[in-house]
Amino acid sequence: MDTTEKQDQQPRSTPAGRAPSVWPTLQAHDAPALIDFLVGTVGFLRTAVYQDGDSVAHAELDWPEGGAIMLGSYDDGAGDWCLKPGTFGTYVVTDHVDDLYRRLSDAGVEITREIEDKPYGSREFAIADPEGNKWSFGTYRGAPRADQRS
Repeated sequence: MDTTEKQDQQPRSTPAGRAPSVWPTLQAHDAPALIDFLVGTVGFLRTAVYQDGDSVAHAELDWPEGGAIMLGSYDDGAGDWCLKPGTFGTYVVTDHVDDLYRRLSDAGVEITREIEDKPYGSREFAIADPEGNKWSFGTYRGAPRADQRS
């Protein structure tokens, strides 16, 4: 396979200075188009894309505020690690939820849950990507672990 790589020189670290250690993964019928949507419309950073023609073997996209995802082209012959497109869902933390909501709304992205304040202290909304995957964006960073509480 003739593999090509495209890489942006963006530092991979979270605001706390740690590299991502949990990588949500998904597959797409049209991985190059999904990558273009997630980078060009949503705001992920293209870190690495290994592809042969229209088939993406592996891609890494970083979220500018920390964390990252991996994705590739759907291959129903991949055995145990076959993730049907449109079945993925994730929550992405952002301090810019209102700006992101306006930008995605203005771009015509399918909003599946309007922006709202939640009783647990988050402001968030959700979208569907062109493959039908669900993406929730909000300000909630999670509860501190017991060993980090004062």
